[in-house]
Amino acid sequence: MVAVAGWWGWRTLEWMWLKPKRMEKHLRSQGIKGNPYRIFFGDFKDSAAMTKQNQTNPIAISDDIIPRLLPFIQKTINTYGKKTFMWFGYMPRVHIMEPKLVKEVMSKNFVYLKPKSNPFGRMLVGGLGIYEHDQWAKHRKIVNPAFRMEKIKLMLPAFHVSCVEMINSWEKALKESKEVDVWPYLQNLSADVISRTAFGSSYKEGRKIFQLLTLQTGLVTQALSTLYIPGSRFLPTKRNMRMKKIVKELEHLLTNMINKRVEGLKNGETNNEDLLSILLESNFKQGEIKGMTIKEVIEECKLFYFAGQETTAVLLLWTMVLLAQHQEWQHRAREEVLRVFGNDGDPNFDGINRLKIVTMILNEVLRLYPPIIEMTRIIEEDMKLGESLHLQAGTSLSLPILLLHHDKEIWGEDAKEFKPERFAEGISNATKGHVSYFPFGWGPRVCIGQNFALLEAKMAVAMILQRFSFELSPSYAHAPYRIVTIKPQFGAPFILHRL
Repeated sequence: MVAVAGWWGWRTLEWMWLKPKRMEKHLRSQGIKGNPYRIFFGDFKDSAAMTKQNQTNPIAISDDIIPRLLPFIQKTINTYGKKTFMWFGYMPRVHIMEPKLVKEVMSKNFVYLKPKSNPFGRMLVGGLGIYEHDQWAKHRKIVNPAFRMEKIKLMLPAFHVSCVEMINSWEKALKESKEVDVWPYLQNLSADVISRTAFGSSYKEGRKIFQLLTLQTGLVTQALSTLYIPGSRFLPTKRNMRMKKIVKELEHLLTNMINKRVEGLKNGETNNEDLLSILLESNFKQGEIKGMTIKEVIEECKLFYFAGQETTAVLLLWTMVLLAQHQEWQHRAREEVLRVFGNDGDPNFDGINRLKIVTMILNEVLRLYPPIIEMTRIIEEDMKLGESLHLQAGTSLSLPILLLHHDKEIWGEDAKEFKPERFAEGISNATKGHVSYFPFGWGPRVCIGQNFALLEAKMAVAMILQRFSFELSPSYAHAPYRIVTIKPQFGAPFILHRL
């Protein structure tokens, strides 16, 4: 008994102190700097407290948003330089700030792995977002057909219907007040689009999924704001019980829809009009489901529903905020839209592809307000990164997208300013071929839904510009904050003018 207790004591000491201190010494020997290791929490509590403090009050719209969103990383880099690390619990997390190293990390799919997600995180989404190795490759192959451009083009009518409904809602709201908080409308728009395109005639059930995922996002974000204690998800707390209930409700809704489609496939029915049908048909061979289980299909549905809704809603929101602030670009974009589609012409695929100014604007918005502001990877064996950086197994890597997108050494002294002309000759020319701009990720794991999100965003922007001019309301408080993506903490009231 004494021997067992001694063994466990040694293992605990090794895990919580000796190994982190060895890793710290190894990183410092290579000129990588950071705070000394502190047992168990590391920098986690300080980072969380600093973020909470910096998100108490709004900022000026011209202010740097990094101190609000990634204050601890910024402080670390300001203190120690770009070659830095921080402590995420007992694990060192090295910040990768060189585009050539970002490229190497992102291009080696199964070398730099996604961290094993916090169990609470898996209660929100799973699927391709967390899979690795053969499981990821199999699922990506099955899901790919649903997001090919020829399939997405067929979804334009659904995009259009949802945009018309939102614009009609704004016109009704304008009868009562010129001020409209556009944020809930944009959330509903992207939820409605993904509901229609994912579930077709079942899109009303899709709206229920959106509501449940919105609730779950808030609960999971609360859970992830503290360091995970193994086994804590099994405690019968009010939050844990609510999250588990939502998981069951989501699985019930999706299982019912999937079973109906599977039954149709068995009876010889085909339907290439929505993502769920395309996904199932790609996975349906010789009269039965192959490749993915029904549970795995559910996880993929949750992922593309959640990711599709989040990404487009925040992209449209920050586009409107920046165009309201920069009226000259709003005017230029509207002139282009009216030249291509007229005052009341419905946007079509060929016309959308000719919207060069709108595309430049969206690229610049994604640079300044990328939906995901940081990506992390982990290595499971010792390896060399770049020409001289040696990393030990268990080291975590941070790719701080927001910092790279705002880096003056990469983008120039005006890096924090809204200048869509950067992208006049395309992304490759703007980045000079470097991986310094990756709002949808990069390499083999680039976001599978980026074409879907951008096409939806271009149609929505075009239809908004056709019908409204807009400016920020005096009551608008600029307060971007992070709940998975960058959201407006206090809403987004605009003054809308019907054209």
